[in-house]
Amino acid sequence: MKLSQYGYEFSPEMLAKYPAENRDESRLMVINRATGTIEHRIFKDIIDYFEEKDLFVFNDTKVFPARLYGNKEKTGAEIEIFLLRELNRELRLWDVLVDPARKIRIGNKLYFGDDDLLVAEVIDNTTSRGRTLRFLFDGSYEEFKKTLFSLGETPLPKWVREKVEPEDAERYQTIFARHEGAVAAPTAGMHFSKHLMKRMEIKGIDSAFITLHVGLGNFRTVDVEDLSKHKMDSEQFFVTEEAADAVNSAKRAGHKVVSIGTTVMRTLETAVSTHGMIKPMEGWTNKFIFAPYDFTVADAMVSNFHLPYSTQLMMVAAFGGYETVMNAYKVAREEGYRFGTYGDAMLIL
Repeated sequence: MKLSQYGYEFSPEMLAKYPAENRDESRLMVINRATGTIEHRIFKDIIDYFEEKDLFVFNDTKVFPARLYGNKEKTGAEIEIFLLRELNRELRLWDVLVDPARKIRIGNKLYFGDDDLLVAEVIDNTTSRGRTLRFLFDGSYEEFKKTLFSLGETPLPKWVREKVEPEDAERYQTIFARHEGAVAAPTAGMHFSKHLMKRMEIKGIDSAFITLHVGLGNFRTVDVEDLSKHKMDSEQFFVTEEAADAVNSAKRAGHKVVSIGTTVMRTLETAVSTHGMIKPMEGWTNKFIFAPYDFTVADAMVSNFHLPYSTQLMMVAAFGGYETVMNAYKVAREEGYRFGTYGDAMLIL
């Protein structure tokens, strides 16, 4: 498969700028891989397709307020910092993206908040836009994190909406988010409400939780036509013994395992053994899934409608079948489905 095969007719009007009023009332397109048939439902109808002891696997990563606005020393020039990853807790070192980056050099000090509440020093260049910052803070680690996050903003992608609004802090997050570390939300999981989770429980549908801290690599453009030459950014993941046991038990008993989103799928396919069973593990994955690919864990998956040429679209097409998925995207455009982070969902059976 080549990059050019993942383009489709797209316009910015297709993107959802706001989420559905209720999480579980976005639209749901249901695709049957065996027959190619398409059904149009509401997301809360998803449980109609599963039975007792089927297993939904969720990503319980938690998005932190990763976007900060500050000023450069001396010139006072406005800068935007995007926190990517904490490198060293004791030394307060963080990998960040800086915009505009061209005038930010090693040794520069950056100031954040009223009365320069937080100061950072640039100590390394990592990429053209990336820098390593050392935050200068005298208090405890807990006080530092509280201060840092109080200055931060919900990192809603700017292609969704330029202005972040107060409700984004809750809606750009799943209801089961527990482990802080993501700079982007696992969007498929955002369709699940407390009410829907309770209905799943009553029906006997099981849940398991893995953690993959979603990074900005998810949104990095693929700039090579030969997909085998594209390198994904590494993301940290955790698969507990409890989650591995739940998946393996469902597989052995012949129940369906449902991957809620591409981040879950990538984690499951990273943690799977040669015998098709999941191993408890933690580490970093840069696994890039595109067709042809032999999936060994999930029987079904849920995903949002992704942008053209995106690595998420490539994974979904690998799972659902290239022709089937690209046709479904054509139908979604014709039927007025909402695309992107806050958009509608697709269930592939």
